[in-house]
Amino acid sequence: EGAFIATLAIFLGKIMGILYIIPFYHMVGMKGSILYGYAYSIYIIFLSLSTSGIAIAISKTVSEYNALGYFNLKERAYKLASMLIITLGIICFIILIIFAPNLAHVILGDLKGGNTIEEVTMVIRLISLAFLIVPLFSVTQGYLQGHRYLYITSTASILEQLTRVFIIVFGSYVLINLLGYNIEAGVGIAVFAASVGAVVAYGYLVRKMHKHRGDLLKNEPINEIEMKVSNRQLIKRIILYALPFILIDAFKSGLYLVDTLTVVRTMVNLGQPEIAEITLGIINSLGSKMNMIIVSVSIGITVSLIPSLAASHAKRDIADINLKINQTLQTILLVGLPMTLGIFFLVQPMWVVFYSYDELSITIFKLYVFQALVFSVFSILIKTFQTMNNTRYALGTVLVVVIAKSFLNVPLMKLFDSFNWPLYYSPILLTMFIQTSAIIFLIWMLRRKYGFKFFNQIRNYFKIILVAAIMMLTLLIVNLFVPIVETTKLGALRELLIFSFIGGIIYVFFAHRSGLFYDIYGRRMVDKFISKLNKNLVFRKK
Repeated sequence: EGAFIATLAIFLGKIMGILYIIPFYHMVGMKGSILYGYAYSIYIIFLSLSTSGIAIAISKTVSEYNALGYFNLKERAYKLASMLIITLGIICFIILIIFAPNLAHVILGDLKGGNTIEEVTMVIRLISLAFLIVPLFSVTQGYLQGHRYLYITSTASILEQLTRVFIIVFGSYVLINLLGYNIEAGVGIAVFAASVGAVVAYGYLVRKMHKHRGDLLKNEPINEIEMKVSNRQLIKRIILYALPFILIDAFKSGLYLVDTLTVVRTMVNLGQPEIAEITLGIINSLGSKMNMIIVSVSIGITVSLIPSLAASHAKRDIADINLKINQTLQTILLVGLPMTLGIFFLVQPMWVVFYSYDELSITIFKLYVFQALVFSVFSILIKTFQTMNNTRYALGTVLVVVIAKSFLNVPLMKLFDSFNWPLYYSPILLTMFIQTSAIIFLIWMLRRKYGFKFFNQIRNYFKIILVAAIMMLTLLIVNLFVPIVETTKLGALRELLIFSFIGGIIYVFFAHRSGLFYDIYGRRMVDKFISKLNKNLVFRKK
């Protein structure tokens, strides 16, 4: 139930995060969307440093102490974690306020004709305000998750996203269209929306905590064991729990930061300023939003995989670990590959529906969409190693990936320039190559440590690829008679719906006929699902 609620919240949040970009883009344009992306690429890495790990650590600590009956100790842990996370938030806020102009200069370099250093400084300083409230909201979520109030924390996440999206769309519309302010003001209110969303969601959590006060605060006397645990020991415990998650999330976000700090400067220095901001805008903002359609699948799978895999690992059930990892990887490919190929094929109508027709943006995103599938597999494997208490492999792999990206990003762009190859492909191809190498290494480590049998399931992987190829071939044949040419939103939407429906039907039909679902999930599970589906259809007809 908890996994279902959390997964549903993730999907709803991602859907809102994708859809708001359509009206927002049409108000602020490419330049404004890129400016918005600058602020968020900085925000994400600082957020990883200040919140993610501590929220998970307090969730785990509260859950453990509750199970042991140490009710006073878990309250003390929550208060100490709150103090720690608020301090980190204030430090991040001060750093961004002071060094915003420096960061803006590093990002833009000598770029002329695009966003200015003053504008980038403004949005970085506005996003820094979120660090005064988001950390407190995050640690309170962790506290309630430790008590298994997942429906409350999931509702808070949806409420935070709803508020943020409303402020972004409505606030930008009022400032730009009604009050006549410039695009930069609209982007400013959109960036500030992160703070407003966190305030609203935190207020909701506080109200719910007050309502469940009796269940959360057990009026039990402090026992001797609790008295022996000092505040220093508690803080040390929280930090040790949090540190791996903080570092891994920060390093994963570091990939976007590397692009933010190098792509525009390098392209300007190589004499191609006209494509610099567009390339970075697609990598860090516009393209990433559309890629979330694919990445959301892996996030949802992760929520249900982690507790299940942890249980198998605790029992040292190697056969079950093998089964679950293989099913997870096959599910990502089963769902993610046709989605990736479908978006690749329908990139023009999708881009027109979401944004507007722009040949350069469409060309760049045609390659960038494959990054979503590679990143999904990479993320799942990292989480797998973390879940099985092999944090050093997860952390080491992510660290090597970021270091390789940092050292090779600029030289590879210069190499592309020397061969007169399109510069905008360089950072995308490098990220995909590094993460693919990491995937191969992690699968090899799984085989070495847990006897992971990847090649035993190779037939299923070939089946998925074959069915996806049949889907693509069908779409190409249909395209001969119904060419994709529309550049208007209504026409592009019509093309998108027609081809998506045909592709989806063909893929599911051939996947079922080939026995792929039975091969991956087993006959019992698939037959049970089909039986339930048939019953629901019969009930609806009646």
